[in-house]
Amino acid sequence: MDAIAEDTRLPADIDAQPLVQAAIALQPVLRDCHDEIEREQRLPPALVEQLHAAGFYRMVIPRSLGGLQVDPLTYLRVVEVLAEGAGSVGWNLANNSIGQLVTLGLPDEGVQEIHGQGTPSVIAGTAVQGGGQAVPVPGGYRVSGHWTFGSGCQESAWMLGSFQILEGGEPRRRPDGGALYWRGVFPRAEAEIVPGSWDVAGLRGTGSFDWTVSDVFLPERRTCPHVGVPLDNQWSRWSGITYALPSQAWVGPHHSSVITGIARAGIDALIALAVEKTPRGRTFRLCDNPQVQDAVGRADAILNAGRVYRSAMIAELWNTMAAGAETTLEQRARCRLASTYAADSAREAMDLVYRHGGSTSFKREGRLAECWRDLHVVGQTVTVAPEWYPIGGRVYLGMDPGSRLR
Repeated sequence: MDAIAEDTRLPADIDAQPLVQAAIALQPVLRDCHDEIEREQRLPPALVEQLHAAGFYRMVIPRSLGGLQVDPLTYLRVVEVLAEGAGSVGWNLANNSIGQLVTLGLPDEGVQEIHGQGTPSVIAGTAVQGGGQAVPVPGGYRVSGHWTFGSGCQESAWMLGSFQILEGGEPRRRPDGGALYWRGVFPRAEAEIVPGSWDVAGLRGTGSFDWTVSDVFLPERRTCPHVGVPLDNQWSRWSGITYALPSQAWVGPHHSSVITGIARAGIDALIALAVEKTPRGRTFRLCDNPQVQDAVGRADAILNAGRVYRSAMIAELWNTMAAGAETTLEQRARCRLASTYAADSAREAMDLVYRHGGSTSFKREGRLAECWRDLHVVGQTVTVAPEWYPIGGRVYLGMDPGSRLR
């Protein structure tokens, strides 16, 4: 298959892709270091080296920069498989890739500084608006700020944060008077991590601590306007459908794939438990209970219905772009709805198997408890929040969906 065909056709068998196979092979390693991940609230350095070696930190980087430039379905499946092994690993890899996509919208000099050194750059921080303020100075800005959710900050080389530019003490505004935000990328060494700021029920290993910078010089080359992903004409220099897709193929699906991976692990945890466990006061194994059999079958169907819907909508966006057409607002809305629905399906499946694990489910060291905690933390993120349903509904009703759906 030539290079053009590779850029326009999605793989027929996603699970056969070498990156996905590498993720599957790494799952036992993730289980072995899970306790350390939770205890230290970070990914162990040795594991990070393995993730680098497998290419997981190069998935969305253009081939022209030494990356793998994978399609979104392959990327999401890798994230899902890693999350199945350890939710925190899937989450950090998912967020890192979105951060990398954002940085591809920097000026050429900034892109080369971050990605042109031959070593994949791990990026932590957040692409969400707000957190910092900046004052223009020759060649860039002096920035101070406090940001939340610095997922992966312990293993990162760079931190991504959003800020407003102050002129005469007032924030710079868009022509329509609305708030104007910029994104900046800071060396990890310039950021201060706020100790104790990530005290949570699940996904402790993500190390999503608050972080700050104080009066740091940020050169213009490491800044870009705060717009969607892809970054409109800022991405025109990168060839391939991967960089022509609308943001809905990436943002939303990235967290949705984390939660469906964790739910798969939860279903498998109940299956393993049911084969081994004889409930107290009973003479038959848990797996012999018809209600448990029903729960396993129902949970698997619920989870996979959401996963297939999500993949189908992303493939529709890809195939539309491959055919040389523009995606429609309805297609983009449906893709976001599919991501949210897949997340809700995962939540429903997880709650079902947790309920049927009996008293074993709430033992803190157990796999079911781990999956339930991690999954419900992912489920609280705004990217898969229930508010996406009325946004999509407004599109179908011919109404203005608002600014969140580009």
